[in-house]
Amino acid sequence: MANSMSDEELMAQVRSGVGEMLGVLFERYHVPLFNFYLKLTGDRMASEDLVQEVFFRILKYRHSYRPETAFRAWMYQIARNARVDLLRKRRPETAFDPEMSPSVAPVDTAQQSQEALLLHSALMRISEDKREVLVLSRFQDLKYEEIAQLLGCEVATVKTRVHRALQDLRQIFQQLESGKTLRGKGRQGTWPRPGSVQ
Repeated sequence: MANSMSDEELMAQVRSGVGEMLGVLFERYHVPLFNFYLKLTGDRMASEDLVQEVFFRILKYRHSYRPETAFRAWMYQIARNARVDLLRKRRPETAFDPEMSPSVAPVDTAQQSQEALLLHSALMRISEDKREVLVLSRFQDLKYEEIAQLLGCEVATVKTRVHRALQDLRQIFQQLESGKTLRGKGRQGTWPRPGSVQ
């Protein structure tokens, strides 16, 4: 049954011409890809378009896939390339979309809602390369090894980049928080702590 097949087995089928297997991969990954783009850009419409573009490219470039390659890393490489191509054409909108908040728990109090707004704002203010590595590791749950393969660097480099990105995120969040009137002090642990994932 297709649903019990690994990503790599499904992609091997797509590569050999069994196009319907792409639908199974789409069901597995269209939501994670959408969230990946939305957290990077804040642009819902562009994110939807980019997800479609990724699966179009997977089909178009299926013969370049190698069975020994982890499908997820290969897919995210295509995703990154598609976004770079979009950025060359236009600058995406970065207006806040309340549904893209990266908070883990549902926002159900005024303080949590305020923190979610601040966290999103902080995420959008760190440099793009740091935002990307943070989204990949903390929100897309890619392992450090997968990100290293994706970025063409060592695992230790990825760990350092994630650590620095988290430091920047915390610093900007605290700066934004100090400029806002919150009920009580901001809760610790709104974003993932280093080493809490992987």
